[in-house]
Amino acid sequence: MKQAKADRGEGPAGALTTGEREELVWLRRKVREQEATIEVLGKATAFFAQDKVR
Repeated sequence: MKQAKADRGEGPAGALTTGEREELVWLRRKVREQEATIEVLGKATAFFAQDKVR
């Protein structure tokens, strides 16, 4: 019931609509994926930087 009100714009201030909640879940997943990619790239950079020093 509360979610239906939020979807109609009748909920409390700051209440997220279903669409906004879905987008938030998607965005958080995307951030996790990008953080994992950045971590892998950082490790690869460190690996290849060590290889150059030798």
